[in-house]
Amino acid sequence: MSKQKCVLAYSGGMDSTISVVWIREQYDMDVVTLTLDLGGGPELEGVEDRAYRAGASQSLVWDVKDEFVSEYVFRGLKAGAMYEDVYPLSTALGRPLMAKKLVEAAQKVGASAVAHGCTGKGNDQVRFDAGIKTLAAHGEPLRIVAPAREWGMTRDEEKAYAARAGLPLREVGEDQRVYSIDRNLWGQAIEGEDLEDIWATPPEDAYSWTVPVHRTPSEPEEVEIAFECGSPVALNGESLGGVTLIDRLNAIAGSHGVGRVDHLENRLVGIKSREVYETPAAVVLHAALRALETAVLTREQQRIKWQLAQTYSDLVYDGRWFSQLRENLDAFTDSAMRYATGEVRVRLHKGSAVVAGRRSPYSLYDFGLATYSTQDAFQHDSATGFIDIYSLPARTQSRTQTMREAR
Repeated sequence: MSKQKCVLAYSGGMDSTISVVWIREQYDMDVVTLTLDLGGGPELEGVEDRAYRAGASQSLVWDVKDEFVSEYVFRGLKAGAMYEDVYPLSTALGRPLMAKKLVEAAQKVGASAVAHGCTGKGNDQVRFDAGIKTLAAHGEPLRIVAPAREWGMTRDEEKAYAARAGLPLREVGEDQRVYSIDRNLWGQAIEGEDLEDIWATPPEDAYSWTVPVHRTPSEPEEVEIAFECGSPVALNGESLGGVTLIDRLNAIAGSHGVGRVDHLENRLVGIKSREVYETPAAVVLHAALRALETAVLTREQQRIKWQLAQTYSDLVYDGRWFSQLRENLDAFTDSAMRYATGEVRVRLHKGSAVVAGRRSPYSLYDFGLATYSTQDAFQHDSATGFIDIYSLPARTQSRTQTMREAR
């Protein structure tokens, strides 16, 4: 009788490589590794070889960058999804796609279980588990294995386990910091080492996508981003696919030190955690799209959309991507972004990204109404009657209630 199979989300790093060995030993399962390319992450070269050396029966490597950008990143961008107003949800947006692909891979290879490397104190375990359970709700239930949550090993014990299993480890000097980093095209999250002291300034060696301010160009650089219905479609006049546009903008903005986020974050599991992110393209695109929205949305549309952005951010952060509420909010966003077409200029300089101009064929800005020049077309004599009607409720209440109480 053939063994049961488990599909493991596999990065090729120490933890996921140990997990191959651990699952085979603890659960007596054949392990199929699944490596997903979401862009911006570690090199994929050699990942299959590492998986097979660890004992995997099969290694799958899937390029999902286009799907990640079109179905997750741009949806989050259009919704204004910035958790606690600063985090563009780079890791959080990648997890539901990874959960989806784990389920698809399990169906493809006939696996009865899936596995991920999340610990028991982070947000990602919720995002993976909730996504997997939801997507597999109508078929045979998939067993979820979480080695790092289950094995209880310290970092030193993990290294010893890897050595016993004959897995080669990269040598690290005693004075070299080793951060926990999760990367995809939309950004990278950096944790650990000195960053766990919330008084300490993040060391420069924690960053790899952004240049420190003192080494950035002395002159500002402007980038022009074109949007169609809320999605970026061109950079500096060149039409580009989403993956290429984000990749280029990461490099340009990062060279000006734009995109560093140092945030004391409220995790879903109830603890506060110091999170350091590098998200150059995300910071610029969110600022640019919000500026475009000010031109094409009414005040009421803007405020409702910005209120719903917080709900959307929480849904993504809390692992509820595969919920009907998220689909409902996407429907509102698509409707609100129907006329979010135009160009935005953003000036990059010394770590800042400042909107310098915006234009749209659907702009609600009317120069004739706004100007104080001789071209002013506003009917000033209409203001007196407007103010009289506008203030009527307050004047009536003051006359009949407030003044009577004062007697």
